[in-house]
Amino acid sequence: MDMEVDLGVDIEGDPEGSWSLLSWLASCVMVFGGVVPYIPQYQEIQRTSNTEGFSTRVCLVLLVANILRVFFWIGKQFELTLLLQSLVMIGTMLAMLNLCCTVQTSNRVSTKQHHFTDLDIRYFWSWSRFEDYLMFCFAFTVLCAFITFLLLDSALFVESLGLLSVLTEAMLGIPQLVQNFQNRSTRGMSVKMVLLWTVGDVFKTTYFVVNESPTQFWLCGATQICIDIAILLQVCYYGQEGRPKYG
Repeated sequence: MDMEVDLGVDIEGDPEGSWSLLSWLASCVMVFGGVVPYIPQYQEIQRTSNTEGFSTRVCLVLLVANILRVFFWIGKQFELTLLLQSLVMIGTMLAMLNLCCTVQTSNRVSTKQHHFTDLDIRYFWSWSRFEDYLMFCFAFTVLCAFITFLLLDSALFVESLGLLSVLTEAMLGIPQLVQNFQNRSTRGMSVKMVLLWTVGDVFKTTYFVVNESPTQFWLCGATQICIDIAILLQVCYYGQEGRPKYG
């Protein structure tokens, strides 16, 4: 009888342990999974010394969105996993910008340079040095910190901040979508790469729903999935268009 009781306890305990393990794995995927689609793109830029297939505006969108999300977390402390995800993504986007600046500097023919301190709106986010992008991020973070701590007690402001952060992130694919359309090309991109984006956004949205994250998050995820599908269609269309036709 004792053996049966002990066995029953073990059986009941296993599902809880399995669920905890799955939850921990899901959190790890959430934190680092967003970086995965950028690994092949980073390697492609390194290999070809060409940044044509990657829009640095993507970095702008993600940096702004994730900096805003950090301050949203300060006002409304949701899952720590989502805060860590933002910090990892900020680091990733800075790494992508650093690589793009290095490649563009080595390929630059003109000696004329543009800097953040010029305050010339015509060359916004088209600066010549990585340090200029860092200065922008620092200035934006200081501005956000000042406004957030000034209005931290306002629930309306905190919720609006969260909505702004996720709406900005939801627009992630728009710069790439526009660049692909303007260039009539998706050079540097592949179906595999975009599928990774789509699968990641589907997983992310599912995570938000299951963990009952603030509504802003799963609305953002659903919008991103739609944009991912649009980019996937571009890759398929322009890829087919660029292939030689026989017969």
